[in-house]
Amino acid sequence: MDWQGWALFGLLATAALTVVMIASQMAGWTRLDLPLVLGTLVTPDPDKARVAGFFIHLAAGQAFALGYAAVFALLGRATWWIGALLGLLHVAVALTVILPLLPGVHPRMATTRAGPASRAVLEPPGLLALNYGIQTPAVAMAAHVIYGSMLGLLLTVH
Repeated sequence: MDWQGWALFGLLATAALTVVMIASQMAGWTRLDLPLVLGTLVTPDPDKARVAGFFIHLAAGQAFALGYAAVFALLGRATWWIGALLGLLHVAVALTVILPLLPGVHPRMATTRAGPASRAVLEPPGLLALNYGIQTPAVAMAAHVIYGSMLGLLLTVH
């Protein structure tokens, strides 16, 4: 595995995923703002949260890239289609497990049981993050398939 390349390629793949997510948000296809969601874990100020969340997202992308690289090394090969399949697995876990559980630990996100007294500033994503728009699962899926495909293309097994 190209262990030296994983950091650079992870950064490139994360940048591509982020571009797809932000462009989709700007186009009105989704309201999911990952930097805001992640950043509000550490600060209530939305502007500061987007900056903090951007760096948290980059770090998470690097960590996931290391995981993808490890899977490629275990398989003994890296291809775009294996990366795409890993991207589908990644997004399936994110949309069905991680995001629905997030309101339970996020200090500024409402839960589905939050009443009018809630001071949360973010709504819960719900299953498949559908609370952020009907096209959110498709956008997230496309972004993660691009992420995995790029890693599969860029990382080589030695």
